[in-house]
Amino acid sequence: MQWKEQILDLPPYQPGKSTDAVKREYGLEKIIKLASNENPYGCSKKVTETLQNAVKALEIYPDGHATYLREAMTKHLNVKPEQLIFGNGSDNIIQIISRSLLTPGTNTVMATPSFSQYKHNAVIEGAEFREIPLINGEHDLDGMLKAIDANTKVVWVCTPNNPSGVYIPSDRLVSFIERVPENVLVVLDEAYFEYVTADDSINSISLLDKFKNLIVLRTFSKIYGLASLRVGYGVANPEVISALEPVREPFNVNTLAQIAAVAAIEDQEFIQACKLKNQAGLAQFYQFCQEQSLEYFPSQGNFILIDFKIDGNEVFQYLLERGFIVRSGVALGFPTAVRVTVGSKEQNDGVIAEMKQLLEAKRPQVR
Repeated sequence: MQWKEQILDLPPYQPGKSTDAVKREYGLEKIIKLASNENPYGCSKKVTETLQNAVKALEIYPDGHATYLREAMTKHLNVKPEQLIFGNGSDNIIQIISRSLLTPGTNTVMATPSFSQYKHNAVIEGAEFREIPLINGEHDLDGMLKAIDANTKVVWVCTPNNPSGVYIPSDRLVSFIERVPENVLVVLDEAYFEYVTADDSINSISLLDKFKNLIVLRTFSKIYGLASLRVGYGVANPEVISALEPVREPFNVNTLAQIAAVAAIEDQEFIQACKLKNQAGLAQFYQFCQEQSLEYFPSQGNFILIDFKIDGNEVFQYLLERGFIVRSGVALGFPTAVRVTVGSKEQNDGVIAEMKQLLEAKRPQVR
């Protein structure tokens, strides 16, 4: 068989180790997973209660139009139904956008390090990818603008950025979009939008009337706690959505996921409570880093990137053997750092205690 040449050496996405796998490998009874930016508080009780009696006819295909979810999101975001597209996670919509716009001979612009699937999908489509290095964890927006040319089809902007956690203030974001050519799609990936507390951030949905070449991506996998059900969505001008819809797979959001997402939207008190707990958790890590003189990026997400000034894989392995799964920065473009999901207070205390033990062991011993 003649596979696409560009996929022959393309590694598949590597998810973090599962808790069961770590238990078996290291003979541990308890594992705390702080690697995938999942919500440590799970999902709203309204979701679990709704799902208990949600579906009795599993042989029936899902609603391909996501009617009830579309109605709920229309009210929640104050947008029109035709401004929404739903995906099997927001990474499914990233794939849809890439399939719709990228071809050999075209290019796409993105920051690096950032979410890996922008580049991954560009490679699959045979397009050129132009990666512009972060500056102190922030998007180099001027550098990204300079990389745009007549063959650029998509610009990817992740805010807050994964893995640095740094966001783009509203004035800089608006100025950037204003300077992107109108025939280039700007994808604003806001997977961690609900965690943002910065005063100078912006609800980007308000920009859609002004910028017809903008699409905003969000997800139910993070603060809503529905990662296993895979629900993401995009919001854009109706013309953009209309162009993308033919590329969307039929029935791409399953019935249980649609039901759960509707219930999740209805419990905004849960979302606000998680947001406050996340801020308290970040404060725990900030204090630890300051006490230990470790560099870190102040985060607007539910994770923090900490520079230990040693091999990130070594930090990862040390914590793994003690029952804490974090994400090594080696694969994320920060080779001496680890990315840690903010957990509950008890989980944060536990991993911080182990980090302190590692640092103590690494310090030169005084004779």
